[in-house]
Amino acid sequence: MISYLSNSIIPILFFLIIFNGYRQKKDVYQEFLKGVTEGFHIVFEIAPTLIGLLLAVGMMRASGFLDFILKWLSPLAGVLNVPSDIIPVVITKLFSSSAATGLLLDIFKQYGPDSKSGFISSLILSSTETVFYTMSVYFSYIGVKKTRWTLPGALVSIIAGTIASILIGNYLF
Repeated sequence: MISYLSNSIIPILFFLIIFNGYRQKKDVYQEFLKGVTEGFHIVFEIAPTLIGLLLAVGMMRASGFLDFILKWLSPLAGVLNVPSDIIPVVITKLFSSSAATGLLLDIFKQYGPDSKSGFISSLILSSTETVFYTMSVYFSYIGVKKTRWTLPGALVSIIAGTIASILIGNYLF
């Protein structure tokens, strides 16, 4: 039943939107084309930011920076009973969700998805946000120059999500 429902939600929603548009006497197709055009303009405006972030994450992984951070933070992780393998996931998640997911898949390959490292990393990815990606894309698009308290607030929420994930993971394993 759940599989059937999940497979049918998108088509049902699609037809409901079209039906509602025709009921309100709107040209649904022209509105769709207008939205697609606006979407392409948004993509072209945020593309340089996305390319820069992806380049930075790629350089961070290729340069060995994550290994360097891991070497320095591993003793602290050991004291806190935290698998040191999750440290690169936490740091990478700040910049790129897809790169962090790649690191999560590496943990799954090495230790398995049911391992403590895999479980805690999964929790972290689902309870944190790509702060620098989100801020750079959205703020650059709308032209915000002064972020005020956005970054400190976002970092506090990342720390809270990470700590909660670690505590839950340690409790369950």
